[in-house]
Amino acid sequence: MGRVQASVHTFDEETGAGSVLLDDGREARFGADVFARSALLRLRGGQRVSVELAEGEAAASVRRLWIVGIGPGETIR
Repeated sequence: MGRVQASVHTFDEETGAGSVLLDDGREARFGADVFARSALLRLRGGQRVSVELAEGEAAASVRRLWIVGIGPGETIR
């Protein structure tokens, strides 16, 4: 599926894990490791983010999470 836009559904500030809702209505989860690599400090429910989904899994999971313009190598377009 590749890179898509999503909305933050849940986020646990203590663990750094959470989930997003894809625009097609599916939920995709991310672990603390994905959040730690994002260069983001926190997330809030409903916030729009870009995600890269892991391929070939029965349930959608997030491999990369970012906001355009925030973090190393991200430029505002």
